Amino acid sequence: MNINWTITEFDIQRVKDFVNDHQNPFVESRISRNVNRLNIQVDRNSILKGIIMCLLTTQQRSGPNTPIGNFLRLNPFPLTTETLTAKNDTENFVKQTLLQNGLNRYINRIPKFFAANYTYLVSTNWQLFNNLEITLNGQVEQEIEREIADIIATTLKGFGPKQARNFLQALGLTKFEIPIDSRITNWLNDFGFPVTLSPTALQDTGYYHFVSDGIQELCKRANIFPCILDAAIFSSFDNGQWNQENIVY
Repeated sequence: MNINWTITEFDIQRVKDFVNDHQNPFVESRISRNVNRLNIQVDRNSILKGIIMCLLTTQQRSGPNTPIGNFLRLNPFPLTTETLTAKNDTENFVKQTLLQNGLNRYINRIPKFFAANYTYLVSTNWQLFNNLEITLNGQVEQEIEREIADIIATTLKGFGPKQARNFLQALGLTKFEIPIDSRITNWLNDFGFPVTLSPTALQDTGYYHFVSDGIQELCKRANIFPCILDAAIFSSFDNGQWNQENIVY
C-alpha cells in the first residue's frame, strides 16, 4: 500500500514563511555545507568527531552555549587518530577526556560505545569511509542517502536512525535525510503532522522512513531542502544564540 500525502498551499506557505523568519548563521552554514557543499572535510578525524558528537547528543541538549557545544569546538580537538593510537585504553581515555570537560552524563556508556566504534573502524581499515565517499560528489539521490544512513544506524554502536542522520548531516553529506529529534517532532506536531509523533516510535526504521517521507514531500512542495528546514527548526529553539563563532561544523 502507498500513502498519499495531502499538502495544501497553506502548508507550503507556512513552511516557507517559517524558514524565511529563521534565517541565522546556523541556517546559513547548513546551506553552505550541505546544499552548496563548501568547506566539507571528511577524513578519519572528522568521522571520529562526528561519532562522539552523536553519542553525546543522543539524550542531551547541545545548543550553542552548552558544555557539549563547547567541547565540540575545542581546537585542537582531543579525540583524533593520533591521540587514540598512542593510548592503550581508548575507553578510559575518552572517559577522562569527557570528565575533564565537564561532561559526566552517561559517562560509562558513551566511552564504551565510542571505543567499540573506534575498534570497528580500525579493524575494518576504515571501510565506513568508502561508504561516505559516495556522497561527496553532491549529486546523490535521496535513496542513496537513506541507504547509507541505514547502514550506519545498524553498524555503529549507540546509534540508531536519528543519530545516523545526525552524523551524516553534520559532515555536510546529506540534504534529504535529517535527524528527527524532539525539536523536530514538537514542531511537526504543532504544525499538524497527520500522526502524533513520539521518540519511541521513531526508533523503528520503517516508521522513521514513513515520517521522513512526509517531511521530504512537504519540503519538495515548498522547494526547500529538508536539511534547511531542520536547521531552521533546530535553531528556533535557541532564542537567537547562534553566531559564526559557536557553530560546531
